[in-house]
Formats: sequence, structure tokens, C-alpha cells
Amino acid sequence: MADSSTEQLLAPLGLTLLDGGGVFSVWSETAESVNLHILDPEDSEVSSHIIELERTEGGIWSASDDRLTRGIKYALRASGPEGPRHAFQPERNLLDPYARGLVRESPRDYHCVAIERDFDWQSVAKPGVSLSESVIYEAHVRGLSRINPAIPEEIRGSYAALGHPATIEYLVNLGITALELLPIQAFISEPRLVNLGLINYWGYNTINFFTPHLRYAAEATRAQGPEAMLRELKTAIRELHRAGIEVIMDVVYNHTAEGGSKGLTYSYRGLDNSSYYRQDDHGNYHDTTGCGNSLNFGNPMVQRLTLDSLRYWTQELQIDGFRFDLAATLARDESNHYNPQHPLFSAMKQDPIISSAKLIVEPWDVGMGGWQTGNFPAGFPEWNDRYRDSVRRFWLQDIANARSSGNHSNGVRELAGRIAGSQDLMSDGNGPTASINFITAHDGFTLWDLVSHNVKHNSANGEGNRDGANNNLSFNHGAEGPSANPSISYARRKAARNLIGTLLLSAGIPMITAGDERLKTQGGNNNAYCQDNVITWQNFSPDTHQLDFEKTVSHLIALRKNLPALRPRTFPTLAEPTPEQDQMLWFSVRGDQMSVDDWHNPERRTLQRLTYHLMNDGSKQGVMLVINGTEAVKNVTLANPKGITEYELLWDSALELPPKRSVVMKAGSKLRMVETSLQLFLVR
Repeated sequence: MADSSTEQLLAPLGLTLLDGGGVFSVWSETAESVNLHILDPEDSEVSSHIIELERTEGGIWSASDDRLTRGIKYALRASGPEGPRHAFQPERNLLDPYARGLVRESPRDYHCVAIERDFDWQSVAKPGVSLSESVIYEAHVRGLSRINPAIPEEIRGSYAALGHPATIEYLVNLGITALELLPIQAFISEPRLVNLGLINYWGYNTINFFTPHLRYAAEATRAQGPEAMLRELKTAIRELHRAGIEVIMDVVYNHTAEGGSKGLTYSYRGLDNSSYYRQDDHGNYHDTTGCGNSLNFGNPMVQRLTLDSLRYWTQELQIDGFRFDLAATLARDESNHYNPQHPLFSAMKQDPIISSAKLIVEPWDVGMGGWQTGNFPAGFPEWNDRYRDSVRRFWLQDIANARSSGNHSNGVRELAGRIAGSQDLMSDGNGPTASINFITAHDGFTLWDLVSHNVKHNSANGEGNRDGANNNLSFNHGAEGPSANPSISYARRKAARNLIGTLLLSAGIPMITAGDERLKTQGGNNNAYCQDNVITWQNFSPDTHQLDFEKTVSHLIALRKNLPALRPRTFPTLAEPTPEQDQMLWFSVRGDQMSVDDWHNPERRTLQRLTYHLMNDGSKQGVMLVINGTEAVKNVTLANPKGITEYELLWDSALELPPKRSVVMKAGSKLRMVETSLQLFLVR
């Protein structure tokens, strides 16, 4: 049986409402006093009651009081020692790190609200889609529906719009299994952006890890207060689940909105600057995030804050998964070194609630030794930037190089490794599902801008076009930006089909960026983090070509869903397929097995990938992907291994729309491949 000190350390933090009052607890290792201020309901600058918290084991400050009831507004104040590592401001109202409800009085003034969290889930369960069958759609809550005419204007851009039938029908028709939302935990805009008349649109600037972002609730809901906002979000999640769509949250635990040492104080800095943040003895922050501060994940109580937050969202809001921003920072130990066996990640996998969720990591940060793609433990699928760069390079940069110099610089070897699941990078324990494949994400060019721009165009961001990546591996196909030249426009659309086709026909888990299915442009802005306007909002006035592209994406997703050979769960081998492992064979333009020269010659850029999957009835399902990575027509001899008689065309990237009629070719026959194109066949 646990002793009293252990029970105290494990007791819930934050405000727990009970019959006839409540219990409040907060952690601060170095504070000398912590008080809870119940604020006047009519004037939050006035304290109606002050409750002195008592320090207990492990730096936890607690009190029970019958005035801690539903609906009260409250804040914390803390005092403590002076010194370079401390930042106590005894007269400053602070947010409870575990607050479930927040109210914003002004841009710099927030306070907490005690709320009830009951909700009727109507027996709707989480969809429970296996990772190997997932198709992830990365979207922004506001941008997804801000100008959708099928949604009532008063709720566009809100949580309510997420759960609206028009949004759900769109996602279902596209074939999406998981909606990955850019940050929805409460965040604020940096003062620098506010001074420029801009906002932090993406939301990677968290102020509290337990409360939903206020601005994403519909206006009428915001007027009703935090309980109503929480219900609106839960309702959206429930309705998405009802349609079989999972919800993944992009979470930013690596840093907070308090910024660097001269930043504003909202919560953690004023409660215990020296314990929450990584600093040296002079109070200088160790910033591995590029955002001014890094939370100290060498501290068990910072780990606990993260675990408690994850458990809350997984259980209380029925979230299906998380994408951890700059996850290398979360795995830095007491010495600030990356540790793949970090206690935080071990605790996530051991926790029965958290481990039930999909735990996706962005496997890098900006600190020393920060690039860690392929180095996270089993059970943590990773954003695969190597996949992104390889596919972009093959279809765009190499083609641009060939036009300018006559040489492609890269053959098919690296691309083959990526479309086979990146086994050279990823853990065998996860197989191809360790790799979250993507061509684009919120950060960078859209798919259409990737094929339309050689350089970024970020002047609208107010930084003189200095922000954003310079090496985008993009190719404008002969003109920068919009072009009325039909041949350039067709080449761009085909290049976009090659990119999205490669993504959806690769081993690994595909992630599509919202808007790419309709060839959305941001005007060449590759860092639109501060643009809350048509630059970033979803396009609901698509032209014919954009609608055709959307049909292509939906067709490819349906093929992926219906053909298990396109989504192996373990790394394929050259051997005959088994129930546990698929077979993958590689052939040259001649139809024979790839030679050493074929693999290493940068000008051999035609490839055939044959994949077999053993079905439940014992039959073999085979699919052939043929790639022509040159701007020359290729006559490919379709491979003729034992057991294959015919190939049925399923998709051709040279076509604006999926094929309307069945085209069947005999094994060993000649296939005319249009320049820079893909074709997919079902094996007979």
C-alpha cells in the first residue's frame, strides 16, 4: 500500500470538483508561497477570496476549500527566491497549468474557469483504424471550412464546422481515415506578429496543454463560456467518429508561448522558471526549438505534465492520436542529449490509455544532434523527411537538372528504397508503418506551388522574404508562378499527379496536406504560419482541372484501400509471400531483373515494382507499378515472371482522370510510357 507522501505525489493536479467544494494542487519546486485567487465574477482584476496553498511532498502545493465550485474564475500567484534562474512576480496572475477552462479578457490577460466536463458520447466508439490502413489528412480547423458555402456562415472555421455533415461528407468521399489537426490546444500570437498586424495562424505557441483553443469555437459558443466550447469540440469529434474518421492532434509540448527570457509570463515561468525550462546557471535558456525556450524533459514533473495532458485528451475528448512537434526535444535527457529510451516515451508506451493512441513524432529539433529520423523507438511512427526529399528530388529537381545540364544526377535506387518503406531508416519492429510518408505539409510549399515555383515568395509575412526554407527541391517547369502556357500547365499537373501517386502507392503511411487534392496555391508562400486569409483557407471554388485532380486523389486512395499489396505491414522480401510478409520484385525497362548498373547508373530512371500479397483465401494479389523518370517516351517491356499472363491498367498519371475503360496488356509486351509518368497495373 502506498504511503501518504506517494499518494500526494500521485494525486490529481489542477482543480478537482467534489460535492460541497473542491481540491486544488499545483507543482512548484522552488516557490516559497503559492496562493489561489478566486476572482470577482464581474471584475477579474479583483480577488474575491485568497486561498493559501500548503506545500506538501515533492513541491506540490495543495488546499481544499468549499468555495472551489463550478463556474468560479481563478488564477494563481507565486513568490520565491530571486536569482538568474528565477522569475517570480508575486503580483502577477498566473494560469493553472492543468486548467480545463480558460477565458481571455484581453490579449495578455487570461484566467481559469472551473468547469464540469460531462458529455453524452451516444455510444459512439473510436473508429480504431489500424495504422497500416490509415490515410492521414493534415488540416487547419479554421482553414478547412472558413469559406465553405455548404456550411452556415456563423460556424465556418469552427469546431462545429468540423463535425458538420458537409465537412464529413467531403472527407469520406475523398477516402480519408484520419483528420490530423494543426494545434488546437490554447495558444497565443507572438508580440512581434501582433505588432505587424498578423497572427500566429498555425498555432505552434501553446499557452495551456489542457484547454481547447478559444478562437476555434463558434462565436455563439464562445459567448456561453468554456464548458460550451468543450462540448462543441467533443461533438465534432463524436460526429467524425460516427463517420469512421479518426482525429489526430498536432501537439506542441516542446516549448511554450512564454518565449525567451524577456518574453511574457503567463504560467510556467512565474510558477517555477528554473524547473520548467532548460537553463544554465546564469539563467540563459537552452533553446532547442527555435522558439525562445525548451521545456525541461529531464524533470519528472514536466514529464508528468505531458503524460497527464495526453491522458486527458485521449480519454476525456476521445482523441485517436497525436503528432508530436519537434519530438527530439521531448526525448532530451538531464544532459540535454537525445535519448531514444527516454523515460517519457517509455511511460507513453506503458500507459494503457496513452498507448492506445497513435503516437506520431516529428523526429527532429534545432538543437545539437537534433536530426533523429529513424532513431525513435518502436511504436512511434516518424515523419519521414528523407522520403519527402527523395520523391521531390526524383520528380522535380532531377528533371530540372536534366533540362539545364543534360544529366539527372540521380537514378532510381534511392526512390526505390523510399517507396518500399525506407527500411534503411526505419525500425524493423514497426516495418513500413514506422514511416509517415509525405510530399508536403503545413510547413512549406503546397503541392501546386511545388511544381510552379523555383523560389519562395514570402513578402506578405513581413520579414523581407528571409523566412521559410530556401532549398525546396521544387521546379516551376519553365515559368515562375501562374502561367497561361498550356504545355507548362499540363506538365505541372502531371508532375503533381506523379508526386501524389508516388505517395499513395508507396509502402508506409501517407499524409496528404489539406488543399493539395484540389491543387491549392499559396502564391509561392512556403511559410504561411501568419496568414489567416485566402492564402491558407481551403479552396471551395475549384476549376475543372482542380476537380479532376481531386477525382484522381480519391481514385488512388480507393486503390490503396482495396489492394493490400499497396500497404504492406512488414518490410517485403524477395521470397514468396507469406501471411506475415509480402514479396517485392524489381525489374528494368527491359523487363528483366535490375542489374547492378541499373541500380547505380543515374541515367537509368525507368523501374518496375511488382508486389505480391497473400490473401486470406491463399491466393496471391499482385500489383505492378511502372515508373518513367525521364522526359523521354520509354518503351517498357512488361516483366514476364512465372505465373503472370496479363496486366490490367488501374491508373496512368499521364491522364487527367482515372481510366474509364479496362486496358489489358500481355506480360512481356511493350508498354509505351509517356515522359515522366507512372502507371499502375493489377496482375492477372
